Amino acid sequence: MVTVTVSSKYQVVIPVAIREELNLHVGQKIQLIPYQDRIEFVPLQDIREMRGFLKGIDTDVPRDGDRV
Repeated sequence: MVTVTVSSKYQVVIPVAIREELNLHVGQKIQLIPYQDRIEFVPLQDIREMRGFLKGIDTDVPRDGDRV
């Protein structure tokens, strides 16, 4: 766990170890989600980066015999 300090301008610096682990880069959007008594930082991914992430997923859906 890493502790950061909120500046007088309400800014925080994300430590290098976390930036590298999450592969964050300058200008990347991060969604802030308030949850109970904490804030979650969720990096947003460009839709182009997500291309192919469902490759090989089983798309067969069991259907009732009387339905099309």
